Amino acid sequence: MSSMPVMFDELDRKIIAALMANARTSFAEIGATIGLSATAVKRRVDRLRESGVITGFTATVQPAALGWRTEAYVEVYCEGAAPPRRLAEVVRNHPEITAAMTVTGGADALLHVRATDVGHFEEVLERIRTEPFIRKTISYMVLSHLLPEAPEAGATHAAPSDAANVR
Repeated sequence: MSSMPVMFDELDRKIIAALMANARTSFAEIGATIGLSATAVKRRVDRLRESGVITGFTATVQPAALGWRTEAYVEVYCEGAAPPRRLAEVVRNHPEITAAMTVTGGADALLHVRATDVGHFEEVLERIRTEPFIRKTISYMVLSHLLPEAPEAGATHAAPSDAANVR
């Protein structure tokens, strides 16, 4: 994967938009829409993948179908200045954390957490809080998704089969 800036044109943008709308769209279908051959679309997609513009293709699934029935966002407040690299190490140890980012404002980080139920969420929260540099957390339980078609509303991996035994 290259770290060089990637130059892409309007056709590349149209290809990316088509794949974001439906990653299963064939190269022939995309090509017919934007005026390229299937081979030309494939070459462009390959280039976009090699350069890191396209990072992957996934299926987004209803979280409850995979065992995730509880969802929350957790603000994390650290003692001193916790480096993002250390925060990243911590969140990688929790499969229930589906997204994590450093943020501006009062909190140091924001975590998106999925759990099988409230008890499982509480256990995950306690594991997060055991980190020595975490001073406090504030949690916000998700009640409903106002944009259910947004990627954040879906899940990309199943709940652990032993989630009930983790507690």
